[in-house]
Amino acid sequence: MAEKAMLSWSSGKDSAWTLHMLRQQQELEVVGLLTTVNEQFDRVAMHAVRSELLRAQAEAAGLPLLEVKLPWPCHNEQYEAAMAAAMVEVKARGVTAMAFGDLFLEDIRAYREQKLEGTGVRPVFPLWGKPTAELARQMIAGGLQARLTCVDPRVMPSALAGRAFDEALLRDLPASVDPCGERGEFHTFVHSGPMFERAIPIESGEVVERDGFVFADLRAGRP
Repeated sequence: MAEKAMLSWSSGKDSAWTLHMLRQQQELEVVGLLTTVNEQFDRVAMHAVRSELLRAQAEAAGLPLLEVKLPWPCHNEQYEAAMAAAMVEVKARGVTAMAFGDLFLEDIRAYREQKLEGTGVRPVFPLWGKPTAELARQMIAGGLQARLTCVDPRVMPSALAGRAFDEALLRDLPASVDPCGERGEFHTFVHSGPMFERAIPIESGEVVERDGFVFADLRAGRP
């Protein structure tokens, strides 16, 4: 019997591709998605994706969604308390593994491992160490479709906010930007791909600059 796993779900390409990869093997059965949500704005933390689109993703993936509500502003102590409570709930569901879409940042991995130590839930990193240029093209060739919802204008052009994550985007990225945005250069929302039973209709909204980042809003579109 496969070990039950929750997937840390950001609404972006790395977590979506992690789901796809995990479904190709039999060691882990993903039984749910876990996402942190900014309670004040009702959006996915950092990615700023509307919660209605997040829930549409979970429905398209055929998985239950566990939303971890975070206040705004949110101090690290509040974040850690909310996540600790979520792990108790996850464990009660018979889950013994938590999968993450992290790629190469050692400090992030170490933090996750430290916080899960002693919880009875082990961390799993299915995409860890994969060359990101190759991985980005693998995602695109595999049918993943995503839009950039947040960019850091300090390292890449603001005009790229709202762009599709495709080969043209990869060509337009500055050489210093990781092709998967692993250092936080950009974040994405996945609206179609092999991890979903159906595509999620979206419409472009306004582009705004806030807290040093540029956000491209997305709204639910007509089916």
